[in-house]
Amino acid sequence: MNAATAVVAEIVRGIDPGDELEREHIATALDWLASTDDVFRREKPAVPPRHLVAYTVLVDPASRAVFLGRHRLAGLWLPMGGHLDPGEHPFAAARREAGEELGIAADFDVVGPAPLFLTVTTTVGIGGGHEDVSLWYVIRGDRTREYRLDPREFAGGQWWDIDRFAVPESDPHFARFLTKLEAVLGPDLDPVAA
Repeated sequence: MNAATAVVAEIVRGIDPGDELEREHIATALDWLASTDDVFRREKPAVPPRHLVAYTVLVDPASRAVFLGRHRLAGLWLPMGGHLDPGEHPFAAARREAGEELGIAADFDVVGPAPLFLTVTTTVGIGGGHEDVSLWYVIRGDRTREYRLDPREFAGGQWWDIDRFAVPESDPHFARFLTKLEAVLGPDLDPVAA
């Protein structure tokens, strides 16, 4: 295992699974990381057919809301994020994606600098599907602030209340992410403001 893959494996091992499916996804990701160093996308859309993604979920813990963008290619309401560049650290990718897609310097103080959630998902959209191993990072947002998304990737953005029963058409694991986020935030608690 090369150094970049070993770093990702260490990050994955540090994620506390929120449910049985996440436990399975973590095991799948660790088996995959142990079997190959070809984990970064080299060619759009699917070379290699399974590769790493860093989501950066913009969360306003005070108003208990998340900001999603209408992703042009996927046709879904998604968090910001994207594929890791070859050799890129996942945290650096999350920070980079926040800058590129939201135009902000990411603040990771809601749950900390480690990813909160991991999923293994077959994608949909133009160009056919492939499998994303996604690390879900949480960044601080402010529902009263306007965020301008990269118009090449998103057809607008919207705040959504953290309510797993009113989930927009999104990543198939988004409701599970919200359940885990709610558990971490607790009832009406902003960890930084408390």
